Amino acid sequence: MIKTKSTRLSGRIWTSVLLCGLIGQIAWVIENMYFATFAQDLFEDMSKFGNSYYVATTLMVILSAVTATVTTIFAGALSDKVGKRKVFISAGYLAWGVTIMLFAAIPVDFDSSKSALIITLLVVFDCVMTFAGSTANDAAFNAWITDITDGTNRGKVNTILQIMPVLATVVAIVVAMFTYDKQKYDLFFIILGVIPVVCGIISVFLVKDSPNIVRSDMRKVSDIFYGFRPSVAKNNKYMYISLAALCLIGIAQQTFMSYLINFITKTLGITDYMLPLAVVIVLSAVITGVMGVLYDKFGRKKFYVPLTCVVVVGTLLVYLTKFMGESAYLPMLYVGGTIMLGSMLCTSGGLMSAFQDYIPKGYEGRFQGVRMMFTVLIPMVIGPIISLAIGINSFDAHDSGLASPPFEIFLAAAVVALLAIIPVIFVAKDADRLRACVLESAKAQNEVSPNAASKEGEGEKEEGEE
Repeated sequence: MIKTKSTRLSGRIWTSVLLCGLIGQIAWVIENMYFATFAQDLFEDMSKFGNSYYVATTLMVILSAVTATVTTIFAGALSDKVGKRKVFISAGYLAWGVTIMLFAAIPVDFDSSKSALIITLLVVFDCVMTFAGSTANDAAFNAWITDITDGTNRGKVNTILQIMPVLATVVAIVVAMFTYDKQKYDLFFIILGVIPVVCGIISVFLVKDSPNIVRSDMRKVSDIFYGFRPSVAKNNKYMYISLAALCLIGIAQQTFMSYLINFITKTLGITDYMLPLAVVIVLSAVITGVMGVLYDKFGRKKFYVPLTCVVVVGTLLVYLTKFMGESAYLPMLYVGGTIMLGSMLCTSGGLMSAFQDYIPKGYEGRFQGVRMMFTVLIPMVIGPIISLAIGINSFDAHDSGLASPPFEIFLAAAVVALLAIIPVIFVAKDADRLRACVLESAKAQNEVSPNAASKEGEGEKEEGEE
């Protein structure tokens, strides 16, 4: 493997990446884990509320995924049209925080006759929050990441961004330790709503649009859906193959993610889940960060297939805990959880970098909607449906009236991850050609504009990326 040098990013850009990346993922953790956990807590008594426990979770996940995808399609295209990302990022984060606070208004004391109303409020508030978040993060911020990176530093940036969800989970858990209470949730949602608001204010002064943005000349509505045209898919087939691989990894993750906390506390019986979950997250983050450097230095080709196989092994390890004694639950959570989560983050980071490498110049915003369909909409529809099919008749061993996520959701995740190996093989086969193209493109761009990011030092070189 040949080492290459990466285009250096300035401190200001790295600060923007880390701040907006982390805060955005804190907000998404609330949406993906705690909104679901909140809904599950409200309908925990299945003898009283029937299957509302699963119905609320499934509807929230699926409809928020639809909202996120549709929002990103239009917001991404609009950011291409105006040739700006910053305004969408700043305004979006401000609105995002405010909409998270809406959940503090949902009542927690109600009878079964109000179940439909509460589910409706949960779904509507979730979709409103998702609209703001997808505008800011999925459409604008992700397009901005493509703008400010090139083929020599995307692996590092994207793997670091893959770490952000797990770091965000730690932050959310710490806040939850002191504020998340089954009888009173308002302080939890208010505090975590303030965080994106502060990020939005800071981003006004910190984030800077890339001078390399190519303003789109879209003239008709159909141009918004450019990335969904069959001819475009045919001419960019490897982009869609990389997205297909991301999609399958995403489905695997979504079969268990919404139920993860309750799986640890109720199924495994580990009530003090904060420390083990934090350890798994930190170890996974370290593994992912190291892999990002290796991606950029040696290329991603040799890592794709082995890492996908490790995803399968990791999820199987968590499932096989079922056949061990309770004394093995905690050690297996550490080992299996770290292998599973770390490999998923590494694989997703590499595939996301490949997707960005394939995007034609000037279409960064419009392809974010395509990315959302493959990485959010499809996984967040199919994954929870798989969980629903597996877990709808699963109950707590100590109380038949309480739901308990089954081990089999991880077996299903392993099977789906195994299917991902097929598109991953094709991505790996095209990796050498893509690598040569992006390195040549990065070299040409640096020769034309060696200090492209407004003299902030992006033209300097350092050992790194692909």
